[in-house]
Amino acid sequence: MKRSTQRILTTHVGSLARPARQLEFLFAKERGEPYDEAAFEASTREAVDQVVAEQVRAGIDIVCDGEQSKSSFLTYIAERLEGFSPRADQGEDLWVDSRETLAFPEYYEAQRKARQGLVAQPVKLVCSGPVKYAGHAILQRDIANLKAAMEKHGVEEAFMTAVSPSDVEGQQPNAFYDSDEEYLFAIADAMREEYKAIIDAGLVLQIDDPRLLTYYISHPELSVDDCRKWAALRVEALNHALRDLPVDQIRFHTCYGINIGPRVHEMNLADIVDVMLRVNAGAYLFEAGNPRHEHEWTVWRDVPLPEGKTIVPGVISHSTPLVEHPELVAQRLERFAHIVGRENVMGGSDCGFASFAATEQEIHPSIVWAKFRSLAEGARIASQRLW
Repeated sequence: MKRSTQRILTTHVGSLARPARQLEFLFAKERGEPYDEAAFEASTREAVDQVVAEQVRAGIDIVCDGEQSKSSFLTYIAERLEGFSPRADQGEDLWVDSRETLAFPEYYEAQRKARQGLVAQPVKLVCSGPVKYAGHAILQRDIANLKAAMEKHGVEEAFMTAVSPSDVEGQQPNAFYDSDEEYLFAIADAMREEYKAIIDAGLVLQIDDPRLLTYYISHPELSVDDCRKWAALRVEALNHALRDLPVDQIRFHTCYGINIGPRVHEMNLADIVDVMLRVNAGAYLFEAGNPRHEHEWTVWRDVPLPEGKTIVPGVISHSTPLVEHPELVAQRLERFAHIVGRENVMGGSDCGFASFAATEQEIHPSIVWAKFRSLAEGARIASQRLW
């Protein structure tokens, strides 16, 4: 993957708003309703072409398909894996008893009520048989759409997102394997096929793993040490899936999820950064552009970045409609560059701006593009000072 050898490069986390027509298809798929498959394919190709063009116009260097074919970064994998069936008990929201919800119950209850009826809820699944990858045709469609858009719009490098084994495990509980560890590694073996195909296509693979951090939020009964031990096994499973794949074609993203709320009880970066750096990746994307985590740039004073690695701190945030001033973006980038070296820093975003299709309007798309333009301008300003 490219590095900031001559200037600070820009990228982002992945998900971007889908056009209204594309949302109709995605909602129908999530609800299990009939839809015109040929029309969906055409709509997806058009949506990918448009979103790549918009990223290029905004000044983003390393672009992606905006996850236009996916209802969410998380649930998309349900149609690509075998071994799952509908749960008899559809369960409750994993965040119901989270540290944040327990601390601010009135706020989160109001948010829940405000969103009722707006979300196309997918059928929740359980692992009921051997996990196998069966999404080859769908994945190749996504790869072809992105590469066609890259060629049309003169893009040299692009990334494609894929969910981590841990997040698959967290979304679909195990009712087949003898242990959670056996289940986790079975998922890793299956997901390896998706990871390898993305790399073989010449794209940069981005692993999305918010659960590395959100596990702490959603389990108030556990200590930081408990969560670190839990995370270490998940990183081991991910590295198993990534074995023998080129590290310099892999980037790893973790975050605290889509939560425009108080966010008081999130895990500190200092408590997990060493575990994150065990992932066999060439670049690491993390939150650093919002008021809850911006101060954590100082963590890198005490944590040596391994040779040849890149950090991609969020310098624009998904958790506020405020558009970051380019000068602020530049200052944020310069802080990191002065610590780890300018060639080891790339400008990114805290999280995706449409991680779930149903939450498209949390930050309006017009604001997202303004944020991207500010990101590009801030990177230009920082580059002038750093070079």
